Amino acid sequence: MNIEKRERKRILTGDRPTGPLHLGHYVGSLQNRVKLQKEYDTFIVVADVQTLSTNFDHPEHLPVDVRQVTLDNLSVGLDPEIVNIFIQSMVPQIAELTVFFSMFVTVNRLRHNPTIKTEATQHGFEENMTYGFLGYPVSQAADILFCRSDIVPVGEDQLPVVEVSRFIARRFNELYANVFPEPAGLRGETARLVGLDGRAKMSKSLRNCIYLSDPSKDVREKLMSAVTDPARIHKDDPGHPEICTIFSYHKAFNGKEAPNIEERCRKGTIGCVACKKRLFQVIEEILEPIRERRVQFEKPGRVDEILRKGTEAACIEGRKTVQLVREAMHTDYFD
Repeated sequence: MNIEKRERKRILTGDRPTGPLHLGHYVGSLQNRVKLQKEYDTFIVVADVQTLSTNFDHPEHLPVDVRQVTLDNLSVGLDPEIVNIFIQSMVPQIAELTVFFSMFVTVNRLRHNPTIKTEATQHGFEENMTYGFLGYPVSQAADILFCRSDIVPVGEDQLPVVEVSRFIARRFNELYANVFPEPAGLRGETARLVGLDGRAKMSKSLRNCIYLSDPSKDVREKLMSAVTDPARIHKDDPGHPEICTIFSYHKAFNGKEAPNIEERCRKGTIGCVACKKRLFQVIEEILEPIRERRVQFEKPGRVDEILRKGTEAACIEGRKTVQLVREAMHTDYFD
């Protein structure tokens, strides 16, 4: 049994549906997805099961959040005719593979996973960790491997999760048969946005975000109230752009003008208000086409239609993979 050869390599990526996506997601992953969608066979997982690993007590938010995340992906330019956006929990083969894979991943390996350790601290799970939370790298491996994907675009903090997937693919192939490619983590050249309050990063939980769905009025208000250089009292005081939240956004979204803005800031020839106003114009140039696409996909039933189609495509691939897995593990008892 050999790994399937395809004309194009396959990508698996996605999001947890925990609320609307923001500019940090845009620069961190979404704009890269749009660039890659024509080059690779693309599957986008809406990871509702993984959301429950930390939000198991509030599943009532999922119906809205699943559709919101899907709409955000579509509005940035993902084409539903060439990508498959699917709901994790509605692909039963992912759950089946999670069970099989869990048989040869040790608890010790999971406990020492850097991503698990970091997120356990964030959620206060160090002493009271659920089985689902501890095992979510195995579930993520099933997300990645159910369609036998070759590439997983990730940030640096998620590389340990891809390593678990690579280990599982390798271990399965060694134990049973050569079914899975070892997925490679693909790191794009992306910026990491600090929050509007100057904290380490934009975060929905910290409410320091500009959402892709924000109207123009909200974007302006958020930018005008964002943290800048606390040592700069008057507009003609010399600034320190290296510690300024607004300048970090100029670097991310306004690369051509950023060097000039930096020089003027240091000389005190541009004030923070003018700097914010120019940034607002730049960000609006990005968000306005996103808003226009959103209107098209907000038509009644359109998002559900896309999710149904993508989920069915995912199930087809999942059935192919599980058949190969059952043959390899000698559990295809009646075939």
